[in-house]
Amino acid sequence: MPECHRHPVKVRFYELDPYGHLNHSVYVQLFETGRIELLDSVGLGLQDLEDQGFRVIVSRIETRFLKPAVGGDLLVIETEVIENRRASSRWGQRIMRGDEVLATQEVLAAVTDTAGKLVRSPAFIGEALAPYAIDPEGSI
Repeated sequence: MPECHRHPVKVRFYELDPYGHLNHSVYVQLFETGRIELLDSVGLGLQDLEDQGFRVIVSRIETRFLKPAVGGDLLVIETEVIENRRASSRWGQRIMRGDEVLATQEVLAAVTDTAGKLVRSPAFIGEALAPYAIDPEGSI
């Protein structure tokens, strides 16, 4: 059974908007942190991928803001791979405060070479992400 990657964070005062809520742009940054931490945890850090001639480039983001986070909140960014395709992958994420879902995000990320040309994702990427894939057998 796949599991989601979990990364804890604490909301800092300078991340708040004038209403005392976590600024909407910070949610996107936290989601990015969650994806990078997952990649690092499976040996696919951005520099590691670059050294092997690959990049993972975000091509689409859809974020839903459900409940506000406030200063001092302890949050967990949950990240999983929804689908791994030939040259891209879809990621699902949630920002949690305890059992409450505060925001969700779906990301489409393309695999390119270091010149930015779309390429077929090498098998080692799918293999490394498999523990966090909702359907690891569903890759194309």
